[in-house]
Amino acid sequence: MGVHAVGNELDDLAASARAALVREIAAEGVFDRDPVWRAVFETVPRHVFVPYYYVGVVGGFERRWCDSPEAGARERWVRGAYADTPLATRLRDGELLSSSSQPSLMATMLVELEVADGDHVLEIGTGTGYNAALLAHRLGDDGLVTTIDLEPEITDSARRHLAAAGYRPAVITGDGARGVPERAPYDRIIATCALPSVPGAWIAQCRPGGRILTPLATGLVALTVHDAGHAEGRFLNTAAYFVPLRGGGTTDQGPVQLGGVPRRGREHELFRFLLALTRGRLDPQEAYALWEREGEPGRERYGITVVGDREWAWLDDPEGPYSWPLSGPASALVEP
Repeated sequence: MGVHAVGNELDDLAASARAALVREIAAEGVFDRDPVWRAVFETVPRHVFVPYYYVGVVGGFERRWCDSPEAGARERWVRGAYADTPLATRLRDGELLSSSSQPSLMATMLVELEVADGDHVLEIGTGTGYNAALLAHRLGDDGLVTTIDLEPEITDSARRHLAAAGYRPAVITGDGARGVPERAPYDRIIATCALPSVPGAWIAQCRPGGRILTPLATGLVALTVHDAGHAEGRFLNTAAYFVPLRGGGTTDQGPVQLGGVPRRGREHELFRFLLALTRGRLDPQEAYALWEREGEPGRERYGITVVGDREWAWLDDPEGPYSWPLSGPASALVEP
């Protein structure tokens, strides 16, 4: 049947579930800074972009899809599409390749992107196409939005989803770490995949005064671009866990051993953020001593500076005593 045939049957349920999701996000205050996004989320249908997805069950994953022969299963598919949770959309040998992010986190990121009418926006990590649709709807012009993903099967399906929902932004197949220079310059760049550092190509393709919002470590950093080789900004206080960017020549550095770190540190999400951000540049025990000494700092006290080919993370002040070069992929954290 497909999403459209099922749509007539479940339109009312989808509309009701979408309205409930938007109310839930609004109640958290996410739309307060830019209420226009509330109307966007009320309009763009998420279920069109997730004709199937996977939910975790004991022993693996269960597939929910729009073409299930059981009416109850189709209803569960629609309701799940409008739950405020990330949805696994592509698996390969049990590994998550692509997902549709948690809607409240997507809303937070889009508000923090500070998009204005007429802005040209580049999205790194197309996924289902839902985020690109939200941007295209907000800007009212498909030509202002470019989205890129490495996997042809992802970009092909995203194009179909976008067309079905009535949007046609530029969908490019390629390495997101290189940006899309042929459609530059951009006023805003947003990434929906995790990276170990901020690619210089993004800064070079962004106009001075532009804004780059990207996951890094387990947070979100918002950078202001000063010129083609200089950008700087702080992390939001929001935790963020994304599928890593594929391509870009990254390799796994292996795990960070946490032996000797007190249990409080091993289990504290903000300490683990510091370890992910410093990527083994700090010995875990030294990192724990710093973290305690500085009052268990939240994400918003950290930032990133890029100047030419130098890139570093810092605590409180880019020129302060605590700074760490960024290079290579983030290490995994393991218990002793």
